[in-house]
Amino acid sequence: MTCQEKILSEDFRSLILDFRLSGTMFETLEDSEDQDVFCYQQIEGELGIVYVNSRFLPPLTLENFGYRYIPKVYGLENEPVVLEPGTAFNTQPLLNSGIIQVQREPLNLTGRGVILAFLDTGIDYRNQVFRYSDGSSRILAIWDQTIQEGKAPDGFLYGTEYTRADINRALESEDPFAVVPSRDESGHGTAMASVAAGSRLEDGILFTGAAPDTNIVVVKLKQAKQYLRDYYLIKDGVETFSSDDIMTAVKYVQSFAVPFSRPVVICLGIGTTLTNHNGDSLLSLYLQNTAEKISRAVVTGGGNEGNTRGHYRGENTQDEVEIRVAPGTKGFMAEFWVDAPNLFTIGVRSPGGEQIPPSDFRVYPRIEYTFVYEKTRVTLDYVEMEENTGAELVVLRFENPSEGIWTLQIREIRSVPDVYFDIWLSMRQFVDGEAYFLKPSPEVTLTTPAYVEDAISVSAYNSSNNSFYYNSGQGFARSGRKKPDFAAPGVDITAVRRQVADQVALESRSGSSMASAVAAGAAAQMMQWAVLEENARFVSSLNIKNFFIRGAQTDADYLYPNRQWGYGRLNIQETFNQIAGIRT
Repeated sequence: MTCQEKILSEDFRSLILDFRLSGTMFETLEDSEDQDVFCYQQIEGELGIVYVNSRFLPPLTLENFGYRYIPKVYGLENEPVVLEPGTAFNTQPLLNSGIIQVQREPLNLTGRGVILAFLDTGIDYRNQVFRYSDGSSRILAIWDQTIQEGKAPDGFLYGTEYTRADINRALESEDPFAVVPSRDESGHGTAMASVAAGSRLEDGILFTGAAPDTNIVVVKLKQAKQYLRDYYLIKDGVETFSSDDIMTAVKYVQSFAVPFSRPVVICLGIGTTLTNHNGDSLLSLYLQNTAEKISRAVVTGGGNEGNTRGHYRGENTQDEVEIRVAPGTKGFMAEFWVDAPNLFTIGVRSPGGEQIPPSDFRVYPRIEYTFVYEKTRVTLDYVEMEENTGAELVVLRFENPSEGIWTLQIREIRSVPDVYFDIWLSMRQFVDGEAYFLKPSPEVTLTTPAYVEDAISVSAYNSSNNSFYYNSGQGFARSGRKKPDFAAPGVDITAVRRQVADQVALESRSGSSMASAVAAGAAAQMMQWAVLEENARFVSSLNIKNFFIRGAQTDADYLYPNRQWGYGRLNIQETFNQIAGIRT
C-alpha cells in the first residue's frame, strides 16, 4: 500500500506524536515482513502524525495510547442558515467594526498583498466574489484533502492541489468541475471566505468582504474516519474533522508565507468542547507555535456552546452532578478535569437507580459497565496525570443512554482548599439526541482552539443593538487566562451562497464562525498596514491582537476584560485612532 492509501484507509488509525519514531514500537514494526504497517507525516520538528494498521494496535483507550496522542474531532461553529429571497447586503457589521471606514481614503486597507487562508469545507471558486474584475481567480491554491486523483502538494501525502492556473483554466471552461472538481457541498467555507475576503461588487453596494483585495488559500478538510466518529459517538451525517488533518492543513497554508512581504492570516471556524480548555492540546500548541512567527496571524471563533448547558463547574469535594438525557439519544461523551494535586473518584447512577459506585481509579483505571435494566453501556477511562497538563482526567462514554436523569457522584480522595472541577459534554451538533446538565455554567464554554494564547480569539455579538450573542461561548480559560480577546459581529452576517447560475445570491448567517471571519478580514487589513506598508514589519499574531485590544470599544456598565466581551468590541478604525493619538 502507498502512504496515501494508508492515510485514507479505515484499516489505519492516526496518532499525533511529539517525539521521533526511532526507538519506539513503530521502528520495530517497520522491520516487519508485512510492509503495510504504518506511514509517517512530519509536521514540524518532532511533531508528526503516524498512520498505523489497526491489526498491530491494541483497542483505542487512554490506557493504551494516552489522551495526548489520540486525535480530537472538530465541528463547524455555525448556526442554521437563514435563507431569505432577495437578501440585501447588510453593511452594519462591517461599519460597527470600523472595517469599511479603513477601506476608504486615506488608509485604503483592503488586504492587498496579504493571504487569507481558510481551513474548512472548501470554496465555490466559480463565484464572482473570489475573482478579479477581469474574471480571473483571486485564489492562489486549493488543497482538497478529499480528492485523490490529482497530485498532492509537495511534502504532503494525500489529497489534490489545484493552483491558480488550474482554477483559471476551469473558469474558462464550459464545465469548470471537469478541470477542478473541488466543491463546497455545505457552503460553510464559501460563506466564511466571502465575509472575510469577498470582492467588492458594484463598488461595495451589492457586496464586499472585510478584506476584498487579499489573495486566498483554501484547504478543504476531509471528514474524520469512522473509527473516530464511533469512538467519540458522533451523530451520523454531521461534518466532523480530525486534528491530524487540521494540523497538516496549518502546515500547508504556512508554506505560502514570506516574512516581511507576504503575511498569512489563518481563519478557523471550527472547534471542539472535549479538551481541558487551557490551550494545551498538541494542535493548540502547534497553532501557538505558528502564531508566534512573524507575518502570521491565527484567528479563531469561540464557538456556540454558551447556551447549550454543556459545562458544569463544581466547587465542592462531594457533589451530585445531574445530566438530563432526552428520549432516543444514542450516545454522548463527557470529560472531567481537576488540577493536581487533587484526586477524585466518580460514580454513575442511572435514572432507574442502578449504580457504578465511586471506585479508586488508581486501582481500576478503566471501568466498563452495562446496566441491566437501562441497556446502557458506560465506560470511564482514567488518567491520574494527563500528559499535557498534569491534571486528573476522566473520560466518560455513554452508549444508548436511557431517558431521564443520570447522576455523576463526585467524591474526593485528596483535595486542597478552594478546589473546583470542570465537566464538559460533547458539542451539541455531535449528539444524536440531547444531553445537558441541569445546573450548568455558561462560563469556560469557548471551544478549542480559542484558548491558544497568541491567537486572536473572538466571541460573537449582535451589531444591530450591541447585545451579546446568547449562543456564543464565554471565557475565561480554566487557568484564568483572559479569553476571548474581544467580541466581533456574529449575528445576521451577510454571506455569499454557492454560485446560483451567474448571479450572486446572498444569505444571512449567525454564529461564532461568522465572527471569526469578520475578525480575520480585519486582521488582513492590519497586516497590510503593518507588513506591506512597513509600519510594523515584525508583527506576529500577538501584535495584531494587541492592536485590536487597544482599539476595542467598551461600555461604562462593564468591567474589562470580562468573560463575554473580552476587552470590548472589535473596531479597527478606533485602533488607528489610538495609533494616531486621536481621542474619540
